[in-house]
Amino acid sequence: MPVDLYVGGSEHAVLHLMYARFWHKVLYDLGHVSTKEPFMKLRHQGIILGEDSRKMSKSRGNVVNPDDVVKEYGADSVRLFEMFMGPLEEMKPWSTRGVEGVFRFLNRVWRLFVDEEYRLDASIADVEPAEEYERLYHQTVRKVGDDIENMRFNTAISQMMIFVNETMKLKKRPRKILNNFIILLAPFAPHIAEELWSILGHTVSLAYEPWPVFDAAKCAESSIEVVVQVNGKMRSKLVVPAGTPAGELEKMALNDVNIKRYTEGKKIIKKIVVPNRLVNIVVG
Repeated sequence: MPVDLYVGGSEHAVLHLMYARFWHKVLYDLGHVSTKEPFMKLRHQGIILGEDSRKMSKSRGNVVNPDDVVKEYGADSVRLFEMFMGPLEEMKPWSTRGVEGVFRFLNRVWRLFVDEEYRLDASIADVEPAEEYERLYHQTVRKVGDDIENMRFNTAISQMMIFVNETMKLKKRPRKILNNFIILLAPFAPHIAEELWSILGHTVSLAYEPWPVFDAAKCAESSIEVVVQVNGKMRSKLVVPAGTPAGELEKMALNDVNIKRYTEGKKIIKKIVVPNRLVNIVVG
């Protein structure tokens, strides 16, 4: 004690949570436990509403039976969709069409690895990844890991969707990277992940595999977009190498054709440069 994390809905506040805290404080006063609170952190999850955006109720006839959805789309699809619906703490209406979208994504993941003969796709090979693709991989490992820690499951899934879309374009798909992608997918869709892990040739469950580690240096973009403002209003954008010095950004901004339209003939009062982000030119 105390428990690291308590996750519950708002209705828990006057039911389980209240009584758990009450009895824990009784035990604390009696000297049986060493902490005043039973939980280190509390996160409230939002309620899943019916497709009509009202609270599910038998009287309204808008209750969704998860067993029926699992039977049609599989447990992984339901699990993944519930995490993809939106931020954990928000109320969200159920959407059967949304489940279908996630189901199609998992089928896309399957086709990424498995051919029509139920064998490992011939495009997966021991090849070195291209620089751009390797960057996307490290960015995906970083984002999925960070989002899981912060319970931002929907954005982690969005990043994995981007990764899959880009991987589908490759004629040769690096086996090592795809091995690690399956580990990233496993907390969200454990059944299909284990099946693909086996098809990749592994004989021990991926539950025993260490979490992939990203290289921060390989996450950095080679080029970035810098916004150029005049008096706080965006007037242009510059695509420049990452890490371009402030002085260089200032010169490029002042020489930009669009910016000249708003600065020529006017007195430049101030130039604010935030490397890798923006240039703001204040004119009088």
